[in-house]
Amino acid sequence: MIPWGELIARAEQICCPRSLSSSSEAGAVAAAILTDRGNCYTGVCIDTPCSMGFCAEHAAAAAMITAGENRIVGVVAVHREEDGSVTIIPPCGRCREFLCQLHDDNHLAQVRLNDRTVTLDELLPFRWK
Repeated sequence: MIPWGELIARAEQICCPRSLSSSSEAGAVAAAILTDRGNCYTGVCIDTPCSMGFCAEHAAAAAMITAGENRIVGVVAVHREEDGSVTIIPPCGRCREFLCQLHDDNHLAQVRLNDRTVTLDELLPFRWK
């Protein structure tokens, strides 16, 4: 059983939009990844004007890979709205494909959405193989 409440809380803790420079921002989206070993890795997005930034899921996955893991069992991403509220959002298509490619079984990873849980496979039925 995936502890969604804990994963969501971990992502919410680091979801803190901030300016990095006159042209770049970070932290409006945060993600938490749970691995098959029970470890949680988190990350935030970095938004730059020339598309060199990256998504929160990429940052969390990089922390996971750095720690020597690559098998994902659960992932959640959250976005902090301008009014301060936080909403759960699905990973973008690039993130879905990226996470699938890190381990042959990651297509089975559970993804938390607002009203249900689905697999990466369900969100990306025609993934690149």
